Amino acid sequence: MRINIAALAFALPGLPLACAPALAAWPDRPVRIIVASAPGGGTDTVARLLGAWLSQALGQTFIIENKPGAGNVLGSEAAARAAPDGYTLLMSASTLAINHVMYKKLPYDVVRDFAPITRVVTLPNALVVGASQPYRNTADLLDAARKDPGALTFGSAGIGTAPHMAMELLKSMAGVNLTHVPYTGVAPALIDVAGGRVTAMQVNYLSGKPQIDSGVLRALAVSSSRRSALAPDVPTIAESGVPGFEANQWFGLLAPSGAPAEILQRLHDETVKALASSELRQKFAAEGAEPVGDTPEAFAALIRAEMDKWAGVARAAHIEAN
Repeated sequence: MRINIAALAFALPGLPLACAPALAAWPDRPVRIIVASAPGGGTDTVARLLGAWLSQALGQTFIIENKPGAGNVLGSEAAARAAPDGYTLLMSASTLAINHVMYKKLPYDVVRDFAPITRVVTLPNALVVGASQPYRNTADLLDAARKDPGALTFGSAGIGTAPHMAMELLKSMAGVNLTHVPYTGVAPALIDVAGGRVTAMQVNYLSGKPQIDSGVLRALAVSSSRRSALAPDVPTIAESGVPGFEANQWFGLLAPSGAPAEILQRLHDETVKALASSELRQKFAAEGAEPVGDTPEAFAALIRAEMDKWAGVARAAHIEAN
């Protein structure tokens, strides 16, 4: 399959096409993949697994460069402002489609400044509570929230993060009220959920899997439209009394707009090959992630749809941009 770069939803008018010699020479030096969060998180894990594969496949080092800060804005801006030469990429979390509703003025335009390459993996959130909590399923939790509005709490990695917005969507669709307790990251929030100081949380399965597997956290449900192959006995939120609920997280590969078409094509093709390999599929499955490898057009459409979706959730939750 060849990518029609001129048809990409995010491509700028007059996007220059790379010449054959440029493609033949690329990559002739290390390529950096910016991760807009700290080492050890889900985005970082996905970037390192894919980067190692691309380093072998393309014979050049793919360096992971962590640039955390400002809810992923600092790293995303660095990628958007980088030279569009194929030597700087962005591994982004789905936060990219949320931040436009959290900030009145971002230093980049999600649609204008990025060229989507492919969604690498998708993974559900797990709705979790501490093992000491009395809630055995989603219905138990929602019933308790309805009986005492605002008394139950939920944690998140901060205002406007994916775990926060997923819970706001659940509140809206289930007609319940839980009090938000924002933290400065996923890890401290999970610690307090596990300790019973906070009632519940939605966390992507990749980040929550160790505590779920150890029994410290109880997974009540997953946020995907169908059950996860990693935890087939855990029902979806949709089948647990909230029909239509879906709030997956994803990690995707992007480049600065204007990157040469042939380089984008090669990156897409090599990434899709990597995601089709049994080796990488097994590694991602062990982390609770499902490889995707969709087209740039499909990835661009997803980002646009998610931007609209989360803008609506923010309005319903009366979340004001900073």
